[in-house]
Amino acid sequence: MHDAQLPAKPAPRKWNSLLKPLMVGFASLSLSAVALPATAGQWWSATPHVSIGSATINVRDKGARGNGSHNDTAAFQAAINALPDSGGTVVVPAGRYMIDARKSIRMRSHTRLKLKDGAELRVIPNGAAWHYAIRVWNVNNVTIVGGKITGERSRHRGSSGEWGMGISILGSKNVVVTNVHVSDFWGDGLYVGAKHGKRSDYVTINNVVSSHNRRQGLSITPASHVYVVNSTFKDTRGTLPQAGVDIEPQNEGKATNIRLENNTMTGNKGNGIELHNHISGITITRNRLTDNRGFGVLSVSGSYLDIKRNHATRNGLAGVGLTGKSHNASVRNNTLQYNSTNYMSPSKTGGGRARDIKITRSTYAITEANNTLSPKR
Repeated sequence: MHDAQLPAKPAPRKWNSLLKPLMVGFASLSLSAVALPATAGQWWSATPHVSIGSATINVRDKGARGNGSHNDTAAFQAAINALPDSGGTVVVPAGRYMIDARKSIRMRSHTRLKLKDGAELRVIPNGAAWHYAIRVWNVNNVTIVGGKITGERSRHRGSSGEWGMGISILGSKNVVVTNVHVSDFWGDGLYVGAKHGKRSDYVTINNVVSSHNRRQGLSITPASHVYVVNSTFKDTRGTLPQAGVDIEPQNEGKATNIRLENNTMTGNKGNGIELHNHISGITITRNRLTDNRGFGVLSVSGSYLDIKRNHATRNGLAGVGLTGKSHNASVRNNTLQYNSTNYMSPSKTGGGRARDIKITRSTYAITEANNTLSPKR
């Protein structure tokens, strides 16, 4: 396996088989209280402290041109490497900087990459199945701030693979990505996971837009304490699963203590949010899930989920779906209305529960309370 240790491509989702029980109706469920794993207080912050060195280097001083044609990868790496051991900030003035994602910009510990207004990193077209505009691998205390990071999906020279990533965070701790627009990648806009068995820990994604990527807006695999807030994941389409956010560690490890708050997931060809097994302590709150082709939120055997105060409407399937062996989940105080638009007019009133929420018989320890659904016909 490639050293990035990314998961294999998931099997295609069988939406029709999931839909039949939704439209037929639901048997009565025995609901029980949900005991979520204990956590040591509030661990999340939209603006956490990150230890960054005091030195500053302008990437232009290391030969970057930002003219939209020159390969500036080496200049970026030279600027990062020129910082002292204590780290510092690499400043990127306005301009279009062409980046060889097969080599990547490789971040060091205690380092900030600061893109000024009008600064864009644009990936040079390539045919590689695996490539990354920015690697945050096995480091700590890193921030990426501002600007645009644009992939090459429409100009990609190959046809295989799905692992062309915008920002790849593996085995790293205390990482913040903020005020960045990531788009048009062959794979995922952002990817958070493990490197050689070491999970990423304390990763904050704040005020980020991830749009028109081919596989996912954001993938979270083995990781802990990941806070995604005030961000937008939209228009993902091209290769499965095509979700806005996918939390899917598979058999590589566990994803724990993940919080998605005040985000927008819209226009994705798959689900707005997708959850799988080997996860726990997942909070999904105050998000807007609209016009996704699949579910607003779909759990396929996820566990210890707290889904509350979200607004899901006009999604192709139900607003919230709990399937497979999903268990110990709470679905409460959500507004779930006018979903299932793949099979029902988005403007048609009525439909009630079967339109907006799906909980299959195979799940257990599920609590529902105070959800606002479409009015019954």
